[in-house]
Amino acid sequence: MGFFQLLMKKKELIPLVVFTTLAAGGASSFALYSLKKTDVIIDRKGNPEPWETVDPTVPGKLITINQEWKPIEELQVVRSATR
Repeated sequence: MGFFQLLMKKKELIPLVVFTTLAAGGASSFALYSLKKTDVIIDRKGNPEPWETVDPTVPGKLITINQEWKPIEELQVVRSATR
């Protein structure tokens, strides 16, 4: 009995197969995406020091939500006292 014949015979398996296929596809695409990032070292012999080629102007985070850069008052007081 073929796979599709089994699915037609037992229709309650169709959502399970669909969600499992979507999960496997998503996991595979995220794994391929992660390998393209600069944080992952694949070729250690060809580039033994990969941190030298990382651009410091490119942010390494995926996402930052509601981030505000405000100076901390206590830190400013300490900084001005040490100068």
